[in-house]
Amino acid sequence: MEQTGNLPNAEYRRFEGMREYEAVIDSLIPQTQRTIHVFDKTLSQAYNSARRFEALREFLLASRVNRLLIVVHDAEPIERVCPRMLDLLRQFSHAVKIHQTLQMAKGVYDPFVVFDGIHYVHRFHYNYLRAAQGVNDVAGAQSLLDRFAEIWEASAPGATASTSGL
Repeated sequence: MEQTGNLPNAEYRRFEGMREYEAVIDSLIPQTQRTIHVFDKTLSQAYNSARRFEALREFLLASRVNRLLIVVHDAEPIERVCPRMLDLLRQFSHAVKIHQTLQMAKGVYDPFVVFDGIHYVHRFHYNYLRAAQGVNDVAGAQSLLDRFAEIWEASAPGATASTSGL
């Protein structure tokens, strides 16, 4: 990893591959103490893995103030591909929110996950495998959080705790 000039221990590195992208997410969840912000085209099947489900469940159980905020372009497949995510939504309805982008935000194409506003993983385009990881990179994470806030504003609830949508 290279130094970013942000904080003395801030690091940034680029990599390629979905397997590594998903592994980085899995490695950062247990380190998170307050909030995870996720933006993607839709949730990958990794969000339905037992490992990620348990890590997210432990994160949410660790404190009542912990939050998992997700925005996707297409929330419809979550019911089919990620039933464990729906279980988290049911169990922690106060802490887990899943939104779907409105038409004005459909052009955003670079998925990212930000952990506590200091660590992140960022793919440069959802159709390609190039990505970057920032560790203790407050400036890079803040830039992504600002984008997340804009995307969140241009979204609406997209998945519900019940399969019937009620």
